[in-house]
Amino acid sequence: MKKMIPVSMIAVLALVGAQFAFSHCEIPCGIYDDEARFDMVSEHIGTVEKSMNQITELSAAGDKNYNQIVRWVTNKENHATEIQDIMAQYFLTQRIKPADGSDADAQMTYFKKLELCHKIIVHAMKAKQTVDLEHVKEMNSLLENFREVYFAK
Repeated sequence: MKKMIPVSMIAVLALVGAQFAFSHCEIPCGIYDDEARFDMVSEHIGTVEKSMNQITELSAAGDKNYNQIVRWVTNKENHATEIQDIMAQYFLTQRIKPADGSDADAQMTYFKKLELCHKIIVHAMKAKQTVDLEHVKEMNSLLENFREVYFAK
C-alpha cells in the first residue's frame, strides 16, 4: 500500500505538468515573453503570405496539382488561426489589462491596444477566406502599430 502512494502522486503530478507544457498558463506565474509572441505572430503572417503566393501560383498552372493546393490552403488557415489564438489567448486574455477609468491617457492606450488586437484577428480571419495579400499587408502594419503601442512607456 505504501508503494502505491508515491506512484499515485507521480501520476497526478505528470498529468498536471503535462497540461502546463502544452500552453502558456492562465495562472499568475509571471513568466511572459512578449517579444517572442510578436516574433511568432510575425512568422505566422509570413507563412500565410507564402501560402497565399503558392496557392495563386499552383492555381494558375496549366497542370494543376490539387493535392498541393489543398495542403497550402490548410497551411494558410492553420497559421491564420495561430495568429488569432496568440492575439486572443495571450494578449487579450493575459497581457492587456484594463486601465484605471480616472486616467484618460491610460484609458485611450488600453482602447488602442484592444482595437489593434481586434483588427489583427479580423484580418487573420479574412486571410483564411481569400488569397488577397492586402490582408497580409494590413496584419504586418497593424502588428507593428500594436508593438509600438504595447511597448510604449
